[in-house]
Amino acid sequence: MKKLTIHEPEVMRQGILSEIRSSEDSRYNHRLHGVLFVCSGMSCYKVAELLGQSPRTIQHWVNRFESDGFTGLQEKVRQGRPSAIDDKTLAKIGTDLRQSPRNFGYPQNMWDGKLLSHHLAIIFGIQMGVRQCQRLFNRLGFRQRKPRPIIAKSDPVAQQAYKKTPAVTD
Repeated sequence: MKKLTIHEPEVMRQGILSEIRSSEDSRYNHRLHGVLFVCSGMSCYKVAELLGQSPRTIQHWVNRFESDGFTGLQEKVRQGRPSAIDDKTLAKIGTDLRQSPRNFGYPQNMWDGKLLSHHLAIIFGIQMGVRQCQRLFNRLGFRQRKPRPIIAKSDPVAQQAYKKTPAVTD
């Protein structure tokens, strides 16, 4: 059989993991797969690598399954304040973040925590701090990038001389 490949596998992997985290049923199925792999003879380390979890998490799933059966893998009531963002809104926010902020009338080229906080308040009526918005980026699988400033009308020779690493010449 011909080896199958997926275009941009790491991006797709992050998207799939994000989808798994988005619902109770998919998280339960994810745990079932982890226990199934261990039942098939795979180590917790290999299963953790495949499923994007820590080995300790896989070990925890197996222990819960051993002690409580299938109910041990189901979602338990979580402590703490309920999330201000439901799954449907979270998906919409993810869609918004995949677009340029300029599409929403913002002057910035890139999303950051401060802009997302403003966007959530205006569009969704959700008050969220900048740091929590930064965590939301992470939860949705985005990584933080900072734009490099470009100095207009700068001297390219002076820029080259200022660099820490000299240019490679043949």
